[in-house]
Amino acid sequence: MANRECNVTKRVQTDKGLRYCSVVLSANGRIKPDWVTVNGKQEKHLEGAYYLEWREGSKRIRLSVGKDAQDANARRLRKEAELNALSNGVGVIPENGDSGHHALGSAITAFLEETKLTKKPKTLAAYSTSLAYFGESCSKRYVEEIDRHDLLKFAAFLRDEKDQAPRSCWNKFANVMSFLKANGVRGLLKKTDWPRYTEEEPEIYEQADLDKLFRACDPEERLWYEFFLMSGEREQEVMYTYWSDINFSASTVRVTHKPDRNWTPKAYKEREIPIPTKLAKKLKAWKAKSDKTCNLVFPTAGCNPKLNFLDDLKAVAERAKLDPERCWLHKFRATFATRCLWAGVDLRTVQNWLGHSDMESTMRYLKPARNAATRDKVNEIFA
Repeated sequence: MANRECNVTKRVQTDKGLRYCSVVLSANGRIKPDWVTVNGKQEKHLEGAYYLEWREGSKRIRLSVGKDAQDANARRLRKEAELNALSNGVGVIPENGDSGHHALGSAITAFLEETKLTKKPKTLAAYSTSLAYFGESCSKRYVEEIDRHDLLKFAAFLRDEKDQAPRSCWNKFANVMSFLKANGVRGLLKKTDWPRYTEEEPEIYEQADLDKLFRACDPEERLWYEFFLMSGEREQEVMYTYWSDINFSASTVRVTHKPDRNWTPKAYKEREIPIPTKLAKKLKAWKAKSDKTCNLVFPTAGCNPKLNFLDDLKAVAERAKLDPERCWLHKFRATFATRCLWAGVDLRTVQNWLGHSDMESTMRYLKPARNAATRDKVNEIFA
């Protein structure tokens, strides 16, 4: 794409996740509303927003321009005129009359509307809270007026006014940076400007605590939490596990997209995880007694996903005389990862089983072994 050209794409959901796809043009050269080209085929996508794309030197710039196709086309023509004028050394008139700026409130609304269409409710809630806090902190009227000082002020606002924990400060700050990037605002910060937090070591269940926990479970509860422990799945992945995901003969479970329930795995990644034969046998026995009309492995009434695994875990912990505050669902996943690595499974394989996008996330579980054999070796060394 030459430096004088500006293209329009639409960010839509495809079978390979979110993609920026070329728009389809009508015979008169205008954008055909909601039609894009995906893998060479024209498809209609109501979701998503339009983006302008152009280059400044070797750098590609993307700018969200909302959901209206004709407005996006008009913005493209204005941008191309601006690029051509700048290329020829001619001054340009800002596209919106006297300022050419986008109102911060309107930009936030548009961003959240697109997020609602393309992300999960939990992600939408996180962005909504972050941008609401940013709106409280920032007095600027237009997105283009935001500068480094506004972002530093926001970080301090999260810490001092909202009393957010360091990790929460970082997460909310990152959400706002994603919003600004979607609106073409980049390069305001130095690396040292970002909020800082200490990466805590993942906590795992010791075997003695697991023994107490499972002894306090009834058969159904035990199956729930053994599944969490022995599959390493995230909470929602367990909630949306279907019987069709389990291969009893191969002793595997798959994490798959569930379009009928509008649920997708994190980062849109499907994967297969080996499980112990003893767990596969328990699941097969459980299936024999389950409701044959429901495809969920762990349903509630009406064949709905179970939403209260954590509450039930806290109740079991109390019965087991364990501290409920030290028992949470992700701790099973951390235990699964740590034990796999202790047992010598290679990092890349564990990364695949966990569904991590990067190796660093998996490496956090490379905790030193704390079993009796390891302590014996230490005692021998310093005998």
